Amino acid sequence: MQLYHHPCSLNSQKVRLALEEKGIDYTSFHVNPILGKNMDSSFFRMNTSAKLPVFKNGSHIIFDTIETILYIERIAVVSVGNNSFSSQEVIEWMQKIEQWNPKYFTLSHIPNKHRLFVSKFIRKVVIARMAESPDLASAYHCKLKEAYETEEKLKNPDVVKRSKESLVKLLDEVETKLNDTTYIVGDEFTMADATFIPVLARLVLLGLEDEYISCRPNIADYWGLVQQRPTYKKVIGKYFNGWRKNKTLMKTWCSLHIRNFLKRY
Repeated sequence: MQLYHHPCSLNSQKVRLALEEKGIDYTSFHVNPILGKNMDSSFFRMNTSAKLPVFKNGSHIIFDTIETILYIERIAVVSVGNNSFSSQEVIEWMQKIEQWNPKYFTLSHIPNKHRLFVSKFIRKVVIARMAESPDLASAYHCKLKEAYETEEKLKNPDVVKRSKESLVKLLDEVETKLNDTTYIVGDEFTMADATFIPVLARLVLLGLEDEYISCRPNIADYWGLVQQRPTYKKVIGKYFNGWRKNKTLMKTWCSLHIRNFLKRY
């Protein structure tokens, strides 16, 4: 079993939390989307959406996050004897959490000069890969068009506003749910939690903890609790707690500038 992912990818974190919680062995492959590695033809042929993560078990390849997590649960029954399947309520919460798309919210909180620099670099990567693999030209062209459309949508304040409103609605629902439970669905950790934790981690990474987490006492307590889990420390804390955050981001930022300077797209 192979997982193509990156520590900065929110959906990658969801799937990795599921794998670690279920005790599933897998081979990890880092694919850095900020450096355009998800546009390399070897990866792009597997998944022309270029989105992370990609889970591969033999010839079986899955791109959808929830589908991957449910598949991991089925694998756990066979490989480690874990007979715990997600209930319908857990699946409904996973779907509700997954409905919030962090893309525009995240990009709107990144300084324009940094965001535009990365966007321009990625477009150059796509053009370079297109020239190398002409049989994939149409799929690469779609990604190029998508990159331009993303920049246009970010100029529309309503797009960012809707994303923020969707996030606030989700957080308020979780806050209410946690009035009666320790975790999102009951007093035991479930895959709904594995899906939600990366959302909170993204808010902290963006420096928005006070605005979205601390002001909600139930979620604040929940956030403190889940950070103590070994799986959180391995999947997220290892890269973004304390000084590790700067190390993770600076490593990518330096590689990005070096490749841009050398024109190695």
